[in-house]
Amino acid sequence: KIGIEGIDGLLVDLGVSSLQLDQPERGFSFREDAPLDMRMNRDLQIDATVILARSSEEELADIFYHYGEERQARRIAAYICKVRKTSPVKTTKQLAHLVASAVPRRFHPEKIHVATRVFQALRIAVNRELDNLVRLLAEAPKLLRPEAVFCVITFHSLEDRIVKQAFRKDERLKVVRKKPVRAQDEEIAVNPRARSAKLRSAVRLEG
Repeated sequence: KIGIEGIDGLLVDLGVSSLQLDQPERGFSFREDAPLDMRMNRDLQIDATVILARSSEEELADIFYHYGEERQARRIAAYICKVRKTSPVKTTKQLAHLVASAVPRRFHPEKIHVATRVFQALRIAVNRELDNLVRLLAEAPKLLRPEAVFCVITFHSLEDRIVKQAFRKDERLKVVRKKPVRAQDEEIAVNPRARSAKLRSAVRLEG
């Protein structure tokens, strides 16, 4: 539409907007109680509340396991389905409490809140993040000129795995380096959210 036929470089940052994360009413965090929204685009019809209300126990377990890599997915899904029969799950604090109650104390992780992976999974499901990433990785090389650099910053293992495999399998691209670039201690000290960031890059080949 704007007449650009090719680009010389592309940097994709898959991180969730800190501005959105820090707005309690968006429902991304359980630090403050708020409606379970989690939509990055408010025009989307389905939010986290809808998914929690309408999904079957098996569907919820699959979401928590595949998108959050949550080992207690089935236990959490079963408990949510039991509770929602009498009390709909509508707020961030309510969901965090349900997850904490569903998982035995001995299985609570030491470094993160027990509900962190469930919140990640719901956010990914609501916004169809992985589906959109796969589509981006397939379409972006079409826009790149030969020798253009394609960089992607990921923030969790699911994204990183998809990018790594896509770069390796795409015959239009050549991987710059096998291992991703990680944030240095100095950067993490200034920006703690960079701790989990990984940068992978590839070069567009001729043809």
